[in-house]
Amino acid sequence: EIIAEKFGATRQEQDEYALSSHRKAIHAVEKGYFKDEIVPVEIPQRKGEPLLFAVDEGPREDTALEKLAKLRPAFKKDGTVTAGNASSLNDGAAAVVVASENAVKEKKLESMARILGSTTNPVEPSMAMYAPKGAIERLLTNVGWKIEDVDLFEINEAFSSQLVVLIKELGLDREKVNVHGGAVALGHPIGASGARILTTLIYALKHRGVKKGVASLCLGGGDAVAMAVEMV
Repeated sequence: EIIAEKFGATRQEQDEYALSSHRKAIHAVEKGYFKDEIVPVEIPQRKGEPLLFAVDEGPREDTALEKLAKLRPAFKKDGTVTAGNASSLNDGAAAVVVASENAVKEKKLESMARILGSTTNPVEPSMAMYAPKGAIERLLTNVGWKIEDVDLFEINEAFSSQLVVLIKELGLDREKVNVHGGAVALGHPIGASGARILTTLIYALKHRGVKKGVASLCLGGGDAVAMAVEMV
């Protein structure tokens, strides 16, 4: 609510963003884009074969602006943030393997991407949702990229208000941001989201045949991290 009020992110803008997150996620599921990055979980059944759980439950095909508009504000009576335009709290885990260039050569590993740099951006706690802006700007300076050099961005969708504001303030092309949907549709497994969005970013770059990506998310307490990767 703080970032929405300060930067003028309207309820309609947030609901429209939430809808786009679900639509992109549904499209990615239908195209099989998540298959390479999801490890299916077998759920034992009382009878018969285990249930193979391989598709996230979050993305909803029946999401519509009319339905989102009917939801009550979650934090204040006249607020704009609702359960529909915020991320859901999900269980999940993510893992990445990081190795030095020498280790990759010595062990003959097949790497997917190279980490070019990472940054943090501590801020006053109430502005945590805005912190990715500074982290991304500092990161781009450090690695020598401009905004337009980046092929894809993955920015954690803690709330739609956050992304509405960050896209405007950073001057991002919406077609490059969270192209397979984000946490509003997929969920926000606290503690795993950083690794999750980095994994999704790398696979999205691979699917599209492009090279440069930036992942970023805010952190509790007033901070944000950002990382630049390049496909190899």
